[in-house]
Amino acid sequence: MKKTKYLTSLLISCALLIPLTVLAGVSNVATKAAQYAESTYQKEMLESLRQLMTFNTIAVEGLTSPDNPEHQKFKVELSKQAKDLGFDYTDYGYVVVIGLGDNKQRVGMITHGDIQPFNPSKWAQSPLTLDQTSEPGKLIGRGTEDDKGPISNALYAMKSIKDLKIKLKKRIELYVYMAEESDWEPLRQHIKLHSLPQLNITLDSEYPVVTAEKGYGTISMTFPKTNYTSSKSYVSEFTGGFFGSQIPEDAHASIENANEKLLSKIKQRANSHVGMSYSYQWQGERLNISALGKSAHSSKPEYGVNAITHLADLLAVNHWPNNDSGALVNFINDHLGLGLYGNKFGDIAYSDDFMGPMSVQATVLKATATGMQLNINIRRPSGKTTQQLKDEINSTLVQWQQQNQIKLVEVNNEINEPFVQKNAPQIGTLLDVFSFYTNIVDAKSISIGGGTNSRLFPNAVSFGPSMPGTQYTGHSEHEFITMKQFVLNLKMYTAVLIELAK
Repeated sequence: MKKTKYLTSLLISCALLIPLTVLAGVSNVATKAAQYAESTYQKEMLESLRQLMTFNTIAVEGLTSPDNPEHQKFKVELSKQAKDLGFDYTDYGYVVVIGLGDNKQRVGMITHGDIQPFNPSKWAQSPLTLDQTSEPGKLIGRGTEDDKGPISNALYAMKSIKDLKIKLKKRIELYVYMAEESDWEPLRQHIKLHSLPQLNITLDSEYPVVTAEKGYGTISMTFPKTNYTSSKSYVSEFTGGFFGSQIPEDAHASIENANEKLLSKIKQRANSHVGMSYSYQWQGERLNISALGKSAHSSKPEYGVNAITHLADLLAVNHWPNNDSGALVNFINDHLGLGLYGNKFGDIAYSDDFMGPMSVQATVLKATATGMQLNINIRRPSGKTTQQLKDEINSTLVQWQQQNQIKLVEVNNEINEPFVQKNAPQIGTLLDVFSFYTNIVDAKSISIGGGTNSRLFPNAVSFGPSMPGTQYTGHSEHEFITMKQFVLNLKMYTAVLIELAK
């Protein structure tokens, strides 16, 4: 009854506002609808997220998304939610489209339903449950920020607009892609076969508006496997990292023929490492060292503490024999160090005035059949060609191999282009809505280190869900969004959809 009375009074007040008045660039119809969404659907939106989070929608090697049982269960729940809210729902396999209205002109919201892997032991509760109690005020769990939270925001923004029967000139479509974290090719194929909304916003990044994204890249090399033995100290094992787009918070090394004098030097060096903790264990004359740093999205290395590079630096008390693990430690210290931006990696480092510096971070070490593989994640701005970067990388690798008399195997450079959006007509509207709801005046477009599906859609820019100046927690082992931000996103998405579609 309370909701009915509120809805009736709000419809009357909206009707009285024709022609629309404009308040700080945001129409009164939009602000009233956002207010309605906030006061009506917080509980339902939380429950939507709670249900979507229960499905472990990580990518499984060798299994396509349409064949992945967890992905299918997630889409069954998503379909139920969409249809219960009164929307049309179309499942294209990798892509789901949820729609409101039947106009030819369309506004798209781009999200994804897949998530990154996680280590359950690092969470206070299961990362597949919505944890509201461990840290009051925070919604903790995998996907809360990246990207199941924004899906729930979008559904209830659309529901609020539907409730209020606001006349729109454009159909609203919510896109949910199921392989954003692992494989963009199925989305590219979908786009070839289907028409897209003429105007799009991606709910997978930061505010105020993202108009430039660095290009994602991976430098991969394998240090050849050896059957090295010696009576002197050497590194017999060096591993770390979880996945390529995460700053690693775990690394491990083993040193053979170690002694207390060596351990003393290592511990002394550890004193200079901020944000790191180390544990040491003896197995006879083998010294095992475990390093714990802080995970973060690899596009935001400044928010993490890289356990791989710090553990390598810890071992810089020696220049190690060139077996596979020792050579790996030496290379990291020679050409990565503790820096974030590749300043030790030959001539690779550079910066763009708007997009900022390229980041260069070791993310995964793993043993393969041919040796120890090092994967380095780069996020490159505009300013250099792909060929120039590849030439600079290869030059550094060739020189290091010659100096150290090592031949690397399986060297690969995969470097994607940066993305710059210059012509999207909705940028001004998005900035107006953001400023209105945050009181941040003179908001301007920004660049990010991450990559979103904006680059595949026409007239697309990113709009949230993370606030400027706050830590983006997606891909970390402590992913969360605050309840305050969760509700603010609902309000801004509701207002933006009305402004873009009315």
